[in-house]
Amino acid sequence: MYDIFRDSAVGYTLRLVTRGRVASYPEQDPGFKIPDESFSRWHRPDATSTTSKEETEPQSGHAADDVPRPDIEARKEGGHSCIDAEKQEQNDAAPVQDQTSGRRPRFTKEREEQQTVLVSWYSDDDPDDPHNWSTLKKSWLSFVIMLYTFSVYVGSSLYVASVPDIIHIYHVPQVVASLGLSLYVLGYGLGPMLLSPLSEIPAIGRNPPYVTTLAVFVLLCVPTSLINSFPGLLVLRFLLGFFGSPGLATGGASLGDFYGTKEMPYVIAAWGGGATLAPALGPLIGGFAVQYVDWRWSSWLLLCLSGLALLLMFFSLPETSADNILLRRVRRLRARARTPIPSNSNSGKADAVVILKSESEIRQSESSPRRLGFDALIKPWQINLLDPAVAFSTVYTALTYAIYYSFFESFTLVYGDMYGFDLAQIGLAFLALLAGLVVAVVLYCLYLHRYGDAKIARLAAETTTVPPEARLWPGLVATFCIPIGLFIFAWTARPHVHWIVSLVGAAVSMTGVFIITQCMFIYLPFTYPRYSGSLFAANGFARSACATGAVLYARPMFARLGIAGGVSLLAGLTVLCTFGIYVLYFYGARLRRKSRFAVS
Repeated sequence: MYDIFRDSAVGYTLRLVTRGRVASYPEQDPGFKIPDESFSRWHRPDATSTTSKEETEPQSGHAADDVPRPDIEARKEGGHSCIDAEKQEQNDAAPVQDQTSGRRPRFTKEREEQQTVLVSWYSDDDPDDPHNWSTLKKSWLSFVIMLYTFSVYVGSSLYVASVPDIIHIYHVPQVVASLGLSLYVLGYGLGPMLLSPLSEIPAIGRNPPYVTTLAVFVLLCVPTSLINSFPGLLVLRFLLGFFGSPGLATGGASLGDFYGTKEMPYVIAAWGGGATLAPALGPLIGGFAVQYVDWRWSSWLLLCLSGLALLLMFFSLPETSADNILLRRVRRLRARARTPIPSNSNSGKADAVVILKSESEIRQSESSPRRLGFDALIKPWQINLLDPAVAFSTVYTALTYAIYYSFFESFTLVYGDMYGFDLAQIGLAFLALLAGLVVAVVLYCLYLHRYGDAKIARLAAETTTVPPEARLWPGLVATFCIPIGLFIFAWTARPHVHWIVSLVGAAVSMTGVFIITQCMFIYLPFTYPRYSGSLFAANGFARSACATGAVLYARPMFARLGIAGGVSLLAGLTVLCTFGIYVLYFYGARLRRKSRFAVS
């Protein structure tokens, strides 16, 4: 799979060091010719602009006669002219060479036509198009992205196993020791607000934010494993969450770059399932390591896991953004000394000045850092404030996430203090969440396969647009699982009741949490497609902020209200949300029409 190596970070590095001699692209081969059928695919606006230019000598300092003459006879039959790409790179536009003399024509005061050519894929089966990649390649890239996401998410709860030792070593109360978990979660909620917009810029793409931030993440794991200062440990934990966040925010977008709309719900279910599973496995993995070695091994394990993800990403994760791939292709074509472009001289005038552009390049030139910042930091909150439907989806997913992270406190109190489990056995108790998650993924995919896809296709055939509320149907059933499971957990977590009963309640609740989260994730981008990335970042921050608070308030709440009272309080809030999702399903479209943001 040479193309994976060529397009990865290591391929980019080798091209930079060897000046394009190693891991080069076909367009960098001196004998490369654009396939003839590609020209008909490339968009040429009918309207051309004319410009008046003063006569000038070539900027290179050489006479025009010194320009190497192209192989004219080889291109006469196809009627192609050539672009002088050295001039193109300097001025972003180059005159087409004179086909009879091979010389670069001088600009005169005469008005010349100027035409923009939007470069796209060479053909329908262009191997550089991510949607044309093989199933094996897509599967491998999915594994790398999922491993990256898993390694960052599991880093949050690996810390849980170290909390008892941290309390004893640094003489801090339980709530203060839990800051190591909550600050990590806050960091990966805040990071996407600042880092995710970078991956949407065509000139940057997905890979640079991934590789650079994960490299910092891996490096930070070393001092986190060695530090002897508790305040320093908290700072490092926050930074770990912050620099690990790009994969959590845009991993799904990367998968969407090469999977089609039909496969995406299943792929997102698998990716989201792994992301949800990771925090539940953290106490299990970290529990055995800390119990049999020491508390620092929770961080060493994170270093090993994230280091493996970084190596795989550096050597085998190509750029997946089509905008970035086409932009780099255009730059390579402009850098060629002689790139054939069909002549457009039907009017009898001199050949037009051809400007090679990618669509994303034009779109990027029309944006500004101020606009990007506004769309990333202000616009999503404006939508949440002015659209009650979006606001409810944010509140509901944030609440479910907070309940999920409250398990990290309640499990210790129930199965450690009440049932006498040791650290490793408490980690095993989290496998109940894994069981609930597996059931949820299977049920959700079965629904999509048997009913969901057909229902969406039928709605698409009957109406011009499928309402976003159509994506919420599984949530109408799953929403009841959350309070039912929580009430079971709350009122069976007693010494005289077998511990398996309360774990069944936790598994039932987890089933509802996953399906509701998936429904909201599919619902959000269809409400305001233009701002879907920003809405996801805002939703992620809200979820992380609530989870951060849950880690800190859960233990004091359980100490004051008891497990039964505290978990019942959370269950009561989800009952209110159960009514809310039905209101959203039946009246969401009407709420959007009345939204002040939609009207504006």
